[in-house]
Amino acid sequence: MKNGFFPIACATPPLRVADCTYNAEQIISLTREAAKNGSKLVVFPELCITGYTCGDLFLQQILLDGALQALRTILKETSDLFCICVVGLPIRHTGAIYNCAAVCYQGSVLGIVPKQHLPNYGEFYEQRHFTPGIPADGKTFWQADGIAPCPFGAQQLFQCAEAPDFTFGVELCEDVWVADTPSVAMARMGATLIVNLSCSDEIIGKAAYRRTILQAKSGSLLCAYAYADAGMGESTQDMVFAGHNLILENSAILAESKLFSDGLLYAEPDLQRMAAERQRSNSFQPLPLTTVCTRFFMPLTETALHRFFSPTPFVPAGAAELSERCETILTLQATGLATRLRHIGCKTAVVGLSGGLDSTLALIVMVHAFDLLGLPRSGMLAVTMPCFGTTDRTYQNACRLAKAYGATLREIPIQKSVRQHFADIGQDESVHDVTYENSQARERTQVLMDLANQCGGIVVGTGDLSELALGWATYNGDHMSMYAVNASIPKTLVRYLVQYEASKTPEALRAVLLDVLDTPVSPELLPPEPDGTIAQKTEDLVGPYELHDFFLYYVLRFGFTPSKIYHLAQKALGGKYETAVILKWLRSFYRRFFSQQFKRSCLPDAPKVGSVTLSPRGDWRMPSDACRTLWLADLEQL
Repeated sequence: MKNGFFPIACATPPLRVADCTYNAEQIISLTREAAKNGSKLVVFPELCITGYTCGDLFLQQILLDGALQALRTILKETSDLFCICVVGLPIRHTGAIYNCAAVCYQGSVLGIVPKQHLPNYGEFYEQRHFTPGIPADGKTFWQADGIAPCPFGAQQLFQCAEAPDFTFGVELCEDVWVADTPSVAMARMGATLIVNLSCSDEIIGKAAYRRTILQAKSGSLLCAYAYADAGMGESTQDMVFAGHNLILENSAILAESKLFSDGLLYAEPDLQRMAAERQRSNSFQPLPLTTVCTRFFMPLTETALHRFFSPTPFVPAGAAELSERCETILTLQATGLATRLRHIGCKTAVVGLSGGLDSTLALIVMVHAFDLLGLPRSGMLAVTMPCFGTTDRTYQNACRLAKAYGATLREIPIQKSVRQHFADIGQDESVHDVTYENSQARERTQVLMDLANQCGGIVVGTGDLSELALGWATYNGDHMSMYAVNASIPKTLVRYLVQYEASKTPEALRAVLLDVLDTPVSPELLPPEPDGTIAQKTEDLVGPYELHDFFLYYVLRFGFTPSKIYHLAQKALGGKYETAVILKWLRSFYRRFFSQQFKRSCLPDAPKVGSVTLSPRGDWRMPSDACRTLWLADLEQL
């Protein structure tokens, strides 16, 4: 809970219709089991104390009394648990019977929530027995012998005093199937979690529809949603119930039970993330609190995470989804470049082709853009500019790529011009410092810019999102172009895009692309090793891109604290990297991210292809002289 993840459970107990004593025993048993396994909230099905299918027995005094006595038993037997249980039962109130949820905690009822929307169609006839609930007004209370007065009414909120992001509201079954669901107001008033006590009979196609409804609801409300469904034990006189439980987070299904099963379903929704999503989305309009909000006190502990966190959050897991994503991204990049070329009436584009990953992807995008416009590929000018650090492997790959794609290849060695520049500024060539490196990068950019002027084209940038985050680019060198097609593509995704392209190409070209993928990432600005291999390996200097992309995703997408990102990285990548390594590179990430903002403040135009970008005109506005003190201090507390 300290890290924003709140362990919750949905429970489907085996029931006996109208046997309140037996049902209470099952509810108590599952609540204790859920609490033992770390859950802080467990939600049960609609009318689970009596069973939903009691029919006219709901009008029998003895059943209502039995349900109330069962509630007292549940309160007593769970009073020692720091776990909220939300149970369903019929409640008598002001001369009417309501289909209700009782929110129980530490031996008390925090509130009674009546169902607002009573289905009275098809197989349902709830209006025969129950009265629709109305929103809580803060003046209406319910009480019973041995149970203290508590708020009565729909759309109540319940909030953890120690962690306000843990605020939840309650719906009952049909409430989520109507157009204007109670959850809309509850979410806008602060509920990051909605729980639903349901008894939804199973028919062909309903599970998929139920799943779609809940995904859409949790996505539009930027909330977590816990749906507990009735199962075995309900009467099968006219219906069958399958116990279809789901726990969702912002439309993503965290956990889903198998149909026709019972027991507990666990998940740890990130309610801190839901609060962050709402803060960054000004289309989510909060409402002032006009309902009852009951606060409860619960000790905060670290949540043991069992949910999966992808080590590569920018990359889809499934092969089919990954292929679809790659195709979409390449199309977005190509369409952006094609639109720019068409707008300025340009039929030529220039790219510096190094034989590395990023420039290879830029060339691929150019190919798609030129084909989209029906332009001859000869209008693509691929320029290789060997210098002090160029290896034969990357040089040959650059040449092969240009020829295989039908681009016009031009080789312009820059050693002579760089040495002249060293002489002009008094740089000792034997001193391999930042001036030595950056002089080469800036010379290459000057050549590309002048060639673009010469042929009436534009320079296509090659730098990727990961490099921009770390500032791993030479200011006014590879940092600059006329259209930067890779600027919102992280390095981990660049690899998959090139790999995807390789899977669709003829064998000869595929071999070159696969060799590019196998080449260490390097700017090749320092002389090679004596055996001719690359000496300067980027990931040895700035850290693994796999780690940095993981950090970048959670820093920009959700604004998580450094300590939380560290814990998530341990969960996702701890099997590959030691704890000390993760912490080292996370500190490095924040130092570089803050110090290098000035490079991002003046980026060229670039197409946005994902939810995480660093464009100073679009998604990321940050002062170049902001201090990183607070972020690094958070890591020092680990």
